Amino acid sequence: MKKIFPFILLVFICCNNSFAQGKYDFAKYFKNLPFKMHALSIPKFPNKVFNIKQFGAVGDGMTVNTEAFAKAIDACSKAGGGKVIVPAGMWLTGPIHFKNNVNLHLEIGSHIQFTKNYDDYPLVQSNWEGVDQYRCTSPISGNNLKNIAITGDGIIDGSGEVWRMVKKNKLTSNQWKELLASGGVVDAKGDTWYPTKESKEYLDFASKLKKEGRTITREEAEKYKIFFRPVLLSFVECKNVWLDGVTFQNSPAWNLHPLLCENVLVTNLNVRNPWYSQNGDGIDVDACKNVLIYNCKFDVGDDAICMKSGKDEEGRKRGRATENVVIQDCIVYHGHGGFTIGSEMSGGVRNIKVDNCNFIGTDIGLRFKSTRGRGGIVENIWVSNIYMKDIPTDALSFNMYYGGFSPTDDKPADEKSKEAKAVEVNDGTPIFRNIYMKNIYCDGAKDAIVIQGLPEMSIKAIEVENCVMKADRGISIFDADGIKISSTKIISQSPVVRINQSKNVLFDNFEPVGSGSLIKLDGAKTSSIIFQGKNSSELKTKTQFGEGVPQNAVMTK
Repeated sequence: MKKIFPFILLVFICCNNSFAQGKYDFAKYFKNLPFKMHALSIPKFPNKVFNIKQFGAVGDGMTVNTEAFAKAIDACSKAGGGKVIVPAGMWLTGPIHFKNNVNLHLEIGSHIQFTKNYDDYPLVQSNWEGVDQYRCTSPISGNNLKNIAITGDGIIDGSGEVWRMVKKNKLTSNQWKELLASGGVVDAKGDTWYPTKESKEYLDFASKLKKEGRTITREEAEKYKIFFRPVLLSFVECKNVWLDGVTFQNSPAWNLHPLLCENVLVTNLNVRNPWYSQNGDGIDVDACKNVLIYNCKFDVGDDAICMKSGKDEEGRKRGRATENVVIQDCIVYHGHGGFTIGSEMSGGVRNIKVDNCNFIGTDIGLRFKSTRGRGGIVENIWVSNIYMKDIPTDALSFNMYYGGFSPTDDKPADEKSKEAKAVEVNDGTPIFRNIYMKNIYCDGAKDAIVIQGLPEMSIKAIEVENCVMKADRGISIFDADGIKISSTKIISQSPVVRINQSKNVLFDNFEPVGSGSLIKLDGAKTSSIIFQGKNSSELKTKTQFGEGVPQNAVMTK
């Protein structure tokens, strides 16, 4: 028996290592990509362990452990790296600042709860929505680091409820009453709650700054400090980053914000926020290169999985695109967008692959948004095998008139198109092109597909292939050029397709299911609408021509 036991132990260790290697073998997701990208692997850490309890931490939910976390991380980094262990318990702490070669590992039953004391989060020079500005210190932060990770099975809670404003129309009447009873202040209209008087008053002060044409000073920012909510996790200019297994929740602003980072693995996470959370994004990949987001679940208050790269002139001058990103096997429940690009994309977004994801009850499934002034080029995007259900607005949306509204409050695309007039093309004109979508399925949406470019800059070269969508309304195409929809079935009310001021639109083996007029054309610039394959002749006969659209605008092949 004594001889058998070591053998059994050896077999167990080998099997366990094989399982671990299989669990984190991501090489297959980088094979046969439509763009060049090297395979990512998890950062390696020395086999050294630093338990926060050894540095004085107490997991009773009452003791503030900021100093213990700092000492453990410092000791780990100075020793060449390793694991900082967070055992089971409720660990109250102020901001956690990362250092090189540290893996913060949360064991089962662990819960990191960030303090609600504003004084713990001093103002720092940071970045918010693509612009450098003052923000409060993030609960978790790291700048210019290498080989950092947060792994395990625990929970990280950002105490966002003491930071965020809340809109009345996002709550039930009982929730609103409870919120008012908790303290804080309400604006003059009585429809927005703020945690402090200063956070409410900042909006008036911001209007004053805009009129004066100047930016806020640090002294002024200190007065309105609470308004400048931090993201929960801010990693800036870091390389070899790994986030795995844990739950991130209740962020003051965005949940996860890697900015200017390279080689980033985001795997097996749960990312949560209240549905009413203002700016409650899941993850915002901002001007990063080489990223994998795998097997993550999102249930948040704003965009779930979002690609960004800076805002307007500042983003264009920086000139750092988000590129080489693979998003695989993720689930999104509530969120303004399941997968989103923009609206801050001024540095460009390119070489993105999204595959095998589910969006359930998400406001918009696939969301591409920008506006005049952004500039930047979004191109070479591949999306496949997306399964959607009960989408309140658009299953697939391109919106070049984004104005900051939530999807459910935004104007319909046809209203925006009627009001649109061309302006001069310049560095601030956004460009979206070369985007390919295949095997997209949606059971229930308000609109199946909305493609809305600008009069001065069409959305170009969009391909939609082998899709089945059921929606109240079908396909709307405004100011677009080079749209191809093939082997696709749209089930909707009449008309199934609306095209305005667009050209070179090809329907190949397109199967619209509706009644009466299936295709409606408007706009004098509308031309080269081609029906090809089955139903082509029938589609032409069921096309309604609006004023100014020539009869030869439609062709069959």
